[in-house]
Amino acid sequence: MGLKNKRILITAGPTWVPIDSVRVVSNTATGETGILLAERLQSLGASVTLLLGPADCRGLKVKIKTIRFRFFDQLLKIIKRELGAKRYDALIHSAAVSDYRPAKKYGSKIKSGESVWRLGLVPTPKIIDLIKKIDRYVFLVGFKFAPEVKKGILINETNKLIERAKLDLAVANTVNGKRYKAFILGKKIMLGPFSTKSRLIRKLSDILEDNL
Repeated sequence: MGLKNKRILITAGPTWVPIDSVRVVSNTATGETGILLAERLQSLGASVTLLLGPADCRGLKVKIKTIRFRFFDQLLKIIKRELGAKRYDALIHSAAVSDYRPAKKYGSKIKSGESVWRLGLVPTPKIIDLIKKIDRYVFLVGFKFAPEVKKGILINETNKLIERAKLDLAVANTVNGKRYKAFILGKKIMLGPFSTKSRLIRKLSDILEDNL
């Protein structure tokens, strides 16, 4: 079928949730996978929009329409806006979204110097679970990252995600020591392992070409 003129929305990078006016809870995601995917899919003719969190965008080698965000709430708002305003053929949700946020919001900077400061956390909504409710026709690709786990556990957790969020495809990936390993899962497929992100991205691109 090919990807020429197919609209693809990609999320990448970390999200922040605020603790107070200057501090945040975040993670160490770099956005590399999402950036590489955006470049690959655009080179194949797709019309790509990249939603990129607070990560270094200097890794982008080609000009791609990029919308920046920092906070969890900003990402959710942008996704709703984009899916409501345009017809996207696919959404690839590779952003490392915050799972928790502080239970209490502080409007100003909390004073330093306290000997103990306990920060209560509560779960954030699962953005991936909301996407098919916004646009049930979009081809949805999700990511499951679980470090230092065995293959069986990783695959099982990813299959749960596929079922819960109604994914069309999912990427299950892990790092053991410095060894990267990824699989592509669907309702009737399991491909991999892929030992590098570039190999994963090439195969995922092939699948999207055949299905969009």
